[in-house]
Amino acid sequence: MDANRSELGHGIGLRTKHFPRFLAERPPVEWVEAVTENFMAPGGRPIAVLEKVRADVPVVLHGVSLAIGSVDSLSEPYLAELERLVRRIEPALVSDHLCWGTHRGQYVHDLLPLPYTEESLAHVASRVQQVQERLGRQLLLENPSSYVAFKDATMTEWEFLSELSRRSGCGILLDVNNVYVSARNFGFDPVRYLDGISRDRVGYFHLAGHTDKGEYLLDTHDGAVPAPVWNLYRAAIRCFGRVPSLVEWDDRIPALDEVVAESRRAAAIEAEELAPTARRLAS
Repeated sequence: MDANRSELGHGIGLRTKHFPRFLAERPPVEWVEAVTENFMAPGGRPIAVLEKVRADVPVVLHGVSLAIGSVDSLSEPYLAELERLVRRIEPALVSDHLCWGTHRGQYVHDLLPLPYTEESLAHVASRVQQVQERLGRQLLLENPSSYVAFKDATMTEWEFLSELSRRSGCGILLDVNNVYVSARNFGFDPVRYLDGISRDRVGYFHLAGHTDKGEYLLDTHDGAVPAPVWNLYRAAIRCFGRVPSLVEWDDRIPALDEVVAESRRAAAIEAEELAPTARRLAS
């Protein structure tokens, strides 16, 4: 099952600060990504906004609480709410994170890293299949930002993610900023990561900013996409071709037009990188 590369184009995250604009007009974007858990309540303003936006442009649901890598059983109440929201909104795609986040029934409210081992791979693949069967659609999983690694790991993150996609049929949400952050934190070549991901499994890209803490980079989403991430995005386009992109801006959020401008920059960069290919095909 190849990742559903819908012709979404270039979008932005739907954030509370921008609700008034989205309610007052058709959003000036090609699509939006909504944080799943923020819209699970059956009534109220958030779901009303989401339904209005969904009538205007495609919506992707992006979760933070599935905890696909945890050893706790998958939460039945959570899956029921997710299934209900998916049926109600009919999103273009559904995604979450390659991480764990629960222990003995308690949420830790963080996206914690997995040990990249065969045992972990089999465990996560089985859980992904359960979720996909429940939803009746493909799930996409996002590569996390990494700050620690397990000494017993037997494969790289990109090997793990590609094999997980092959075994379970899930797609990949490739976060370009997270690749760059992890590469800087652990000293590997980020292009090597891109080269290790299966070409036909990437459903969309995330683009975001980070903060340089000196000894490490921290994934903060509190500013514009920095130059090194744009450069890696160019490499990703050359590697994977035309793939939808999403700009994340979650802290110190500016006016909507500034976030939209980042999305339009992504579109312009994609056009630049794909132009040589288009010229070759036309000749």
